[in-house]
Amino acid sequence: MKKNIIVGLAVVLMLASCNKDEKILSTLNEYNNTMVEKGYHFGDKLELPKEVTENAESISISFGDKETSSLTVDPKFFTLGDNAVTFNIKTKGGKTLNQDATINVFAKNPEKNIAYQIIAEYPHDPKNFVQGFQVEGNTIYESDGQNGSSQILKYTLGTTTPLASTKQAQEDFSEGSTIVGDKVYQLTWQSKKGYIYDKSSLKLLSEFAYPNVLGEGWGLTYDGKNLIASDGSKLLYFLDVNDPSKLIKYVAVAGSSQIYDQLNELEYHNGFIYANVWQKPVVLKINPATGEVVGTFDFTDIAGQNTKGSDDVLNGIAFKGDNMLVTGKNWPKIYEVQIK
Repeated sequence: MKKNIIVGLAVVLMLASCNKDEKILSTLNEYNNTMVEKGYHFGDKLELPKEVTENAESISISFGDKETSSLTVDPKFFTLGDNAVTFNIKTKGGKTLNQDATINVFAKNPEKNIAYQIIAEYPHDPKNFVQGFQVEGNTIYESDGQNGSSQILKYTLGTTTPLASTKQAQEDFSEGSTIVGDKVYQLTWQSKKGYIYDKSSLKLLSEFAYPNVLGEGWGLTYDGKNLIASDGSKLLYFLDVNDPSKLIKYVAVAGSSQIYDQLNELEYHNGFIYANVWQKPVVLKINPATGEVVGTFDFTDIAGQNTKGSDDVLNGIAFKGDNMLVTGKNWPKIYEVQIK
């Protein structure tokens, strides 16, 4: 009888312990869910519920191959945007509990709405499915997409007649492009490689493989030191211009209340990265050091005049002095806008 009482007591204690563990995890999960939309900023401290902290001997957060016992949102550990993490809790009872969560980190300052006015319009060949777009002097360099018709071409602003062009292979889908000195670099969408051309003749000089972390090729620009590429995610990848297969670093992109992904055509100008958001009439102004979106351009009116279907969307950013040139896939016009 005494033995049965002891066994029964052990069962009760075990159930109580299990219930407490479940309560800790449930409380932590509720807290995490309430913070997903609100998010955090760098420097914020995670104020975990007492149900968790008072029953924990230690708490750590693991993120990929990193782990920290600090509950402060540190940029050395977290990135802007969504961070998939795991809370590791060692209870005072000696158990280890794990809870997956998403920690959203937003920029502290709201994005500014940047005003502009259209000051000129130029013709654009509506057959061109713009993927990469830049201007040097009065010459436009354009990467034209679609399997079977992809090419790199250049023409004088104000005309649509190519001065030079080079076709890609049938299996290639041309994507972003950028000028580096006397060369033009161009990405492909899913071929996992890019091309380098002579800027004058657009003769193909060489090709390069992507670093493994770059899933697809979307946008491309050059900051005077590194290539900067996008792959449709929230990330911008900095690549070694002398060896584009080598990743230097990456930054995640977010504003004060949202994470930005689908980053597509890129342009670097006066210390900032400009990126259009795929399928939206929006261009972001991004701090390349942090990934913070400091401003946005709303090109709804321009896009509305040229977008008739799901493919002919805004997708072209270039700078002519301090004015921005804007166009899109299969658009008949290029717009020059003055930034106010």
